[in-house]
Amino acid sequence: TNIFSDQPQSVWLLKDGVELEIPIEMLRTGDIVSVNAGEVIPVDGTIVHGMASINQHLLTGEFQPLEKEVGDNVFAATILISGQIHIKVEQAGDETIVSKIGKVLENTSNFTEKIESAGEKIADESVPLTMTLSAIAYPFVGRAGTTALLSSDFLDNLRVTAPIGMLNFLRISSHEGILIKDGRSLQLLPQVDTVVFDKTGTLTLESPAVGKIHTFNSMDENTVLKYAASAEYRQNHPVAKAIIDAADKAGIIPAQIDDAQYRVGYGIAVKIDMHWIRVGSERFMESEKISMPDEFSMLREKEIETGCSLIYVAADSILAGVIEMHPTIRPEAADVVKYFKKNNISVYIISGDHPNPTRILADSLGIDHCFAQVLPEDKANIIERLQKDGKNVCFVGDGINDSIALKKANVSVSLKGASAIATDTAHVILMDESLKKLPMLFSIAFDFQKNMKNSFYMVSAQNIFAVGGIFFLGMGIQAMAVLYIISMLSAAGVTVMPVLKLNKNNEKTIEDNLTPKRQDDFVLPFKIPD
Repeated sequence: TNIFSDQPQSVWLLKDGVELEIPIEMLRTGDIVSVNAGEVIPVDGTIVHGMASINQHLLTGEFQPLEKEVGDNVFAATILISGQIHIKVEQAGDETIVSKIGKVLENTSNFTEKIESAGEKIADESVPLTMTLSAIAYPFVGRAGTTALLSSDFLDNLRVTAPIGMLNFLRISSHEGILIKDGRSLQLLPQVDTVVFDKTGTLTLESPAVGKIHTFNSMDENTVLKYAASAEYRQNHPVAKAIIDAADKAGIIPAQIDDAQYRVGYGIAVKIDMHWIRVGSERFMESEKISMPDEFSMLREKEIETGCSLIYVAADSILAGVIEMHPTIRPEAADVVKYFKKNNISVYIISGDHPNPTRILADSLGIDHCFAQVLPEDKANIIERLQKDGKNVCFVGDGINDSIALKKANVSVSLKGASAIATDTAHVILMDESLKKLPMLFSIAFDFQKNMKNSFYMVSAQNIFAVGGIFFLGMGIQAMAVLYIISMLSAAGVTVMPVLKLNKNNEKTIEDNLTPKRQDDFVLPFKIPD
């Protein structure tokens, strides 16, 4: 919860036309605060003056900045990228949404059931059996045999070797770019039968993708794309990058601009070859008196239905075209979903987005279950409801709004580069900032489970041999001491075998890289004098 200490400690209060800097705890509901570009918004409230571009990624996971104006709501912990606004305070300090999430995290018990180490559990359960067997055997094998039986509890070796095995698998996972912060996750992952993904920022990438380009007034698609790329060429927000990348792939070179005017909350106007090109939102077109064609209403319906956003491009006083911007699905997402379905693991999507785009994304990835328009606290409730239905849940998320769900899940996974509170709360971090290693995480957990079973079977077989030796071969305490050491070494050998294979593969890779395939590999970059 230290993430919340990074929030502003003072604010600029607007009173009688004068801005006064005061401590944030002095704010009251109904006060007006002023926020400028580059500053963190300190309160939850409503804009009463100005317009701005706001980055809400930290709170909602949405990468694309939102254009907000008078009447729109804003939230604490979000960042004002450009513009200046006056905000009427509705919630401040401990009452803001971001602080309430922090309180819930502090007061929420760890919903991951406390898992005792597998080795300790087996060792503890074997003690009563050994004691009972020794008591029964006393009349048959005497005091010496009974003492030997009490020393034949080789399963106690697992108390030592199981943690060693876990450490070795933690090393293997880190070698693969998977940071497992809680070793118990290795025991819990094989039990997982349900994986729940947050949508934005987890299944989708930061930058959107250019979809269909609608043209008007005898314009063609390349011309519209060139106008848009020329206007956005020096911008660095995700939409601009997507348009520039699309133009680059189409072999379109942006035109040289003669003048530029950026309108915060609306768009940008640039002058190209004596023509004013405007690129931005629908309200930008309306403010510039750009007439909309009759078929425009169909585009607006499509925007609502599919969840795409529309970028308008105008040349002088006419609408040249409209560019659809769609969320970019992570390229590895489909394969990850296939892996889980192949292993009979159910997959869900949770999203704060509208139902239609969430359903479209789910269908494109082959996911049968999805929840849309879900508030942060409801995400955690969904996880809890699935658990009450008897499911073991792995939740994958990246935003502050995912943090409670991450804590409630049996196993939680986040990505490097996600919000700080998500990476602090999650049990596992995928260090390559993608979902590619998520199937490998499960595979490593399955291998760990198999390794622990092999150790158990080996030690159990040696235990049975020792008991049989006492009853039928007259083995005593000295033989048990020797067999105990052999059992310990063999169990340790099984647990370290995976990491030995890893080291061997690493050495082979290094050797292959260093060993030249032909003598010509050692040609010097200069000539040696005679």
